[in-house]
Amino acid sequence: MVSSRLVFLVSICILISQAIAQPNFLYYFCLDKGNYTSNDTYKSNLNQVLSSLSSNTEIDYGFYNFSYGKSPDQVYSLGLCRGDVKPDICRSCLNNATNLLTLLCPNQKEAIGWYDYCMLRYSFRDIFGIMEDSPAFFMWNVNNVSANYDQFSQDLRTLLDSQRGQAAKGGSLRKFAAGNATAPDFQTLYSLVQCTPDLSAQDCSDCLAGAMGDIPNCCDRKKGGRVIRPSCNLRFEVSLFYDPTADNTSSPSLSPPPPSVPSVSPPASNNTPAAKGKESNKSQIVIIVVPIISFVVLIIISFCIYLRVRKPREKPQPQSESVDEIRRVESLQLGFGTIKVATDDFSDANKLGQGGFGAVYKGKLSDGQVVAVKRLSKNSGQGDLEFKNEVLLVAKLQHRNLVRLLGFCLEGIERLLIYEFVPNGSLDHFIFDPIKRAQLDWARRYKIIGGIARGLLYLHEDSRLRIIHRDLKASNILLDSEMNPKISDFGMARLFELDQSIGNTSRIVGTYGYMSPEYAMHGQFSVKSDVFSFGVLVLEIISGQKNNSFRTGENIEDLLSYAWKNWKQGIISNLVDPTLKASSTTEIMRCIHIGLLCVQENVADRPTIASVLLMLNSYSITLPIPLEPAFFINSGIESNIRLQWGNDSRVTESNQSKSSSVQASINEVSITELSPR
Repeated sequence: MVSSRLVFLVSICILISQAIAQPNFLYYFCLDKGNYTSNDTYKSNLNQVLSSLSSNTEIDYGFYNFSYGKSPDQVYSLGLCRGDVKPDICRSCLNNATNLLTLLCPNQKEAIGWYDYCMLRYSFRDIFGIMEDSPAFFMWNVNNVSANYDQFSQDLRTLLDSQRGQAAKGGSLRKFAAGNATAPDFQTLYSLVQCTPDLSAQDCSDCLAGAMGDIPNCCDRKKGGRVIRPSCNLRFEVSLFYDPTADNTSSPSLSPPPPSVPSVSPPASNNTPAAKGKESNKSQIVIIVVPIISFVVLIIISFCIYLRVRKPREKPQPQSESVDEIRRVESLQLGFGTIKVATDDFSDANKLGQGGFGAVYKGKLSDGQVVAVKRLSKNSGQGDLEFKNEVLLVAKLQHRNLVRLLGFCLEGIERLLIYEFVPNGSLDHFIFDPIKRAQLDWARRYKIIGGIARGLLYLHEDSRLRIIHRDLKASNILLDSEMNPKISDFGMARLFELDQSIGNTSRIVGTYGYMSPEYAMHGQFSVKSDVFSFGVLVLEIISGQKNNSFRTGENIEDLLSYAWKNWKQGIISNLVDPTLKASSTTEIMRCIHIGLLCVQENVADRPTIASVLLMLNSYSITLPIPLEPAFFINSGIESNIRLQWGNDSRVTESNQSKSSSVQASINEVSITELSPR
């Protein structure tokens, strides 16, 4: 027993020393924001998250994000590989990081570590899609620029500015740019920049701009340097350090640049083992070679002593993947009695609203957490196992502009979905209310428009599943305590049998006034269907009136028709809510322009939601001229399909050989495409 434990201790010590001694290990932080013990649920959730990394195919694209468990023990993890490395190098780097980071930070709930080729971070809080600039650290080349530093600095800024824009425009898999430029004294200047791909284009650009601003503080007159933050990083050298053939299958084979000296800029009120050293007059911490070696030795000795004196644990038994899946499902399931008590037996006093798939109630769990409970109608055609699996898929969708699914209940014929509670209710209660709309000034409305776009981008491109919402409207946008928008009712269509396939469906769900023409008339849907709905929503937010009941004096006409007519006449200011008259006219007019681009009849003419975000965030992009909106050719859709609308009414197509039906409702749902991303 003693011998085997000594072998184990020696192995662990060797593992730590080898991992830290690797030339591509850079730095780490154990953030002092909460601890866990070996028996905590958080610890088991963390193990589950990190163990899934090596088998996750998202790593092949260089980016990985995954969460597991339920608040307050939920674990969020994020892995990012440098944009030029190959999948095998990426996977190896992150595997090393998962082994090392938990050893270096044995009980901290939040930690982040960097290698040359990758970064790994995990936390108890939601870190997805959030730009963070600390904790950060710097490294610099020990050699100085010999002459003409001002020109060198200008060439570097020009190169980084170009790459910053290129990286910010990147998609959901990679926001990365690398390249070179000519520097003084016939040198070639190489640089790369990168953001985590879950950031918006604006957040990526802002993060890199801040990192560029740190260059004078860390790397003044140096031939090379790095600024590394949780959400972005940059590096420059006068020798090639990245793989210029990143699209080929060969691995990088690069000569290393001259050695760099690290400098750490720790977050406020954070004392980590890695942040010890002598303070300079710039309030930074410079760590030279001798303290690094001493510190590494100290870690190894301390950790070995800790392992030697702690009580031995039982060896965990290997678990099959099916057992892990069962545990994941069980961690989300709540008893019907618990929810019944939380909602006061689904009392009318706690009823928040009624939608097409059931009523929603406010509830308070025994731990004090306030939740929203959707009690689904009892016509689901799925079995219990299928329902659990679908809930598990939807629960993995995590974004600050999406309402989080916290759990579910499945007992008998009862099917309940438990969501986070969003206190300010839905957007329609504000923008369509003549009194409450005054609470939404233009700054808040503009923030809401951008938040909805970011949530849609996550659903369309950045999430594990590809989600086409199909019922984006004001009543499905919820507002939190700070008026941040959260898209609700996403990803639920797979919980019901809707006789549908990817690309088209014979039963159409949605809400009249928001549906794109190709979907309403032919059952064809795509991400551009959501873009159309987004365009309608933008025009409603600006005007403060519903699409199908827009009042112009004594008359009622369609909002899109009115917007188009005024656009053609050059007087679209008539469209603006009177409470916004004193607001930024330029910004409002640009948003109206974007809204009209989104509601064009031809699917190909509509922008993607990623393009919409760029239009919203960059005034340097010239907007194309919109074409006539959908539904208003030949004086409306009545010439194409017969309309009979009501709470349970249908629209039946009259000019196709195969009929299809449109179910118009006040609260329909989404469709999820299972597609490796």
